[in-house]
Amino acid sequence: MYESRVLSGMRPTGALHLGHYHGVLRNWVRLQSEFPCLYFVADWHALTTDYQNPGDVQKSGQDMVVDWLAAGVDPSQATLFVQSLVPEHAELHLLLSMIAPLGWLERVPTYKDQLEKLSDRDLATYGFLGYPLLQSADILIYRAKYVPVGEDQVPHVEFTREIARRFNHLYGRDAGFEDKAKAAAKKMGAKKARLWHELRKKFLEQGDGEALKRAQALLDGQQNLSRGDLERLYGWLEGTGKRILVEPDALLTEASRMPGLDGQKMSKSYGNAIALRDEPDAVTRKIRTMPTDPARVKRSDPGNPDKCPVWPLHQVYSDQARRAWVREGCTTAGIGCLECKQPVIDGVLAELAPIRERAQTYLDDPTLVKNILADGCDRARRLATETMRDVREAMGLLYS
Repeated sequence: MYESRVLSGMRPTGALHLGHYHGVLRNWVRLQSEFPCLYFVADWHALTTDYQNPGDVQKSGQDMVVDWLAAGVDPSQATLFVQSLVPEHAELHLLLSMIAPLGWLERVPTYKDQLEKLSDRDLATYGFLGYPLLQSADILIYRAKYVPVGEDQVPHVEFTREIARRFNHLYGRDAGFEDKAKAAAKKMGAKKARLWHELRKKFLEQGDGEALKRAQALLDGQQNLSRGDLERLYGWLEGTGKRILVEPDALLTEASRMPGLDGQKMSKSYGNAIALRDEPDAVTRKIRTMPTDPARVKRSDPGNPDKCPVWPLHQVYSDQARRAWVREGCTTAGIGCLECKQPVIDGVLAELAPIRERAQTYLDDPTLVKNILADGCDRARRLATETMRDVREAMGLLYS
C-alpha cells in the first residue's frame, strides 16, 4: 500500500559534498531498506529562485545523481527520477492552485525569510510564491506517507497536509457519501465495525489521537475492502470526505553534523566544502590549510579546541579516546595543529574512498545514469497517473 511511501528530492546543484552526505544521503540509504522510497531531481524547483540563470540543469542533475548512487542509494530499492519528466506534477500543481488560499502561501515561514536572504534576485513571481504548493504536489502525487525533513521544513509538510485535507473535504464527498461509508464499514464484520465506530466517535468528539491511530490500524488490516471503500472510510474517520489525497507526516531527520572547513555550515557558495569526489591530494590540502585556534601563533602556544574549526570535525571522525588525545595535546601544546588534523584527514579519506570508486563506474559510462533515471521516471509516472485519474474523477474532469 502507498501509505508507507517515502518521498524526498534535491535541487540539481551538481556534484555534492560531505554536508549533503551526512545531512541527507546517509539517511536516504537507511530509509530505502525500510520503506518504498522515491527520490527525485527537483529541477523545476531550481527555477523558482534562479529562472534568469538556470545554468545547465540537466548536467547538474546528472552529476548529482552520480553522487546519490556513489553514496549508496540503490535504484533496485528506491525509485530515482526527474521532476520535469513526470508532467503530472505540473497538472496537480495547477489543479491545487485553484483551491489554495493566497493567505496560506504568504504565511509559509520560509517565504519572507527567503525574500530577505535572496534580495539580490527577482522573487516577485508566482513561481516563487507558489513553490510550497509545487512541493505539495510533488508529495501528494505519490500519496507519500513520510517526508524526511529537518525541523525548518516541517511547516511545508503541515501546509501539504492542509491542502490535502481541503481537497478531500471539497471533492471527497460524492453523492451518498455517508451511506456508502456505513455500508463499507459493515463489510468489516459486526464486531470490528462496532469497535471502529466507537473509536471514530472518540476521535471526532473528544479529539482522542490514540483512538484515531487504532481506527486507522483497523482499516490498514482489512483485506476484503476495495480501495474505494477504504479511502471513503479513512476520510469519514477523519471528518473529511473520501481520502483521495493522503496527508503526509514529517519524518524528522537530524541536522548534519558536518561543518565546513571554516566552522560555518558546509556550502559550495562559502568555498568551505569537501566534495564527495575530491581527489585524496585535494582533501589533504584542504584540511591541512584549515584555520585553527588563532591563539596558537607558535607551535609552543597552547590552544582551545572549542575555538578551533578542526574540533567539530573530530566530533564526526574521531572516537572518544582520540578526542581526549586532541584536547589534552592542544591545551598543553603537546601536539601541533598538523598532528591534530591528520586523524581527520585519515577519516575523511577512508569515508570517501568507496564513494569515489562507485562514482567512477557511472562517470565511465554515463548511459548507466540515464537508464536508471528513465526506468525511475517510468515507475514514477505510473504512480502519478493513478493519482491523477482519481483527482480528475473527483473534480469532474475525467472525460471518457
